[in-house]
Amino acid sequence: MGTFSIWHWLIVLLIVVMVFGTKKLKNLGSDLGGAVKGFKDGMKDGSASEDKAAAPPQQVANAAAAPAADKNTIDVEAKPKS
Repeated sequence: MGTFSIWHWLIVLLIVVMVFGTKKLKNLGSDLGGAVKGFKDGMKDGSASEDKAAAPPQQVANAAAAPAADKNTIDVEAKPKS
């Protein structure tokens, strides 16, 4: 039995491509990449919020008093789908 050779892996890959198709596999890869990127961004945001928690209370109070404009937020109206 032993380990699998390269030919075994090529046959398995061929069967997977035949079952799922290349388009579905491409979408799966891009979805997985997006999920990993989102996870990394979330981890960075988590460490940034820990740094804010360690800040003195007066700095946090001043930051809460002045509303900060979020550059990534777009205000739009939702329209019903026709």
